[in-house]
Amino acid sequence: MAGEKKIPMRQCLGCRELKPKTELARIVRTPDGGIILDVSHKANGRGAYFCPDRKCLEAAFKKKAAERALGCPIPEEIKQMLLDGLEA
Repeated sequence: MAGEKKIPMRQCLGCRELKPKTELARIVRTPDGGIILDVSHKANGRGAYFCPDRKCLEAAFKKKAAERALGCPIPEEIKQMLLDGLEA
């Protein structure tokens, strides 16, 4: 028990399942107000996690869970950019 490392868990915005942080993708509202897909999991700003699956991200947008988590509205062109970035 002394050598075990705690695995941080996060909840997916789309399916609401708890998963290890490393298995999830992250979107961030940067301090200047931009919204980006954070592949490093280290970008500054308000972040939210979701399964790296198009269905989960689309569900998060449909339920407005991403907007609530980030605390700002997300324009359609940013949503499409995030969906495209997820597939790349």
